Amino acid sequence: MAAKSRKEQLEEMLADDPNDPFLRYGLAMEYVSAGDNAAAAKQFQDLIAVVPDYAPAYLQGGQALLRLERSDEARELWNRGVAVAKQAGNTHAADEMARFLMELD
Repeated sequence: MAAKSRKEQLEEMLADDPNDPFLRYGLAMEYVSAGDNAAAAKQFQDLIAVVPDYAPAYLQGGQALLRLERSDEARELWNRGVAVAKQAGNTHAADEMARFLMELD
């Protein structure tokens, strides 16, 4: 019997605890690593719906959307993310998203 992939393990753990932000973020990043940006973007959106103040989800979610050539959605997500990151005192994430926004213009 083959060992379960990291993605499969994360999916199983999320079935038990669907609101765990670290598991959901990890699953989204597994999709990023696999090059499945559509699934990654969906996971980041689901994460934001569950934990709206999780700044890394905005940062990575915008990047996934940009790779899907959905720049308007990426811009909107990063704009929201900058505000969330600033409110949380996460200046690094806020600055990084602000830089991405400037590069879009």
